[in-house]
Amino acid sequence: MSSSEKDRRSKNPGRIPSVPPEGKERRSYERIPVDWSVDYQSGDTFLFSSIQNISAMGIFVYSQKPLPVGSTLRLKFAPPGEPALELQGEVTWVNPYRPGEENLNPGMGVRFTDLDADMRERLVELVRTIAYLPDDGTVTRD
Repeated sequence: MSSSEKDRRSKNPGRIPSVPPEGKERRSYERIPVDWSVDYQSGDTFLFSSIQNISAMGIFVYSQKPLPVGSTLRLKFAPPGEPALELQGEVTWVNPYRPGEENLNPGMGVRFTDLDADMRERLVELVRTIAYLPDDGTVTRD
């Protein structure tokens, strides 16, 4: 583990960063750790997994068999207490599963595509809201 990754982890205990394999952080939007179920489809393939983090622009999907970069997906997931989101996405990077090696977070980075203004605003609000929730993810409304 590089000293910069150790430093990043010490500043954010309990968070495992999902940095693309080449180690360069290119994101413009903060990712928030979550543990949500997701159904996704690519062509004739239907899969079920979990989202490890989310931003207004995309998600990281845990998978020991990630799809290739460029694959298009139909995603469906429901944040706790919220209606389900159905979105299109594209795999932009992959952290492959490596048996016998330290690989804490195999999976794929998925960028949302074809978002209209209303859906983009819903995602921005969702991420903004969960960024300030307690660790158990509960939402309290007056």
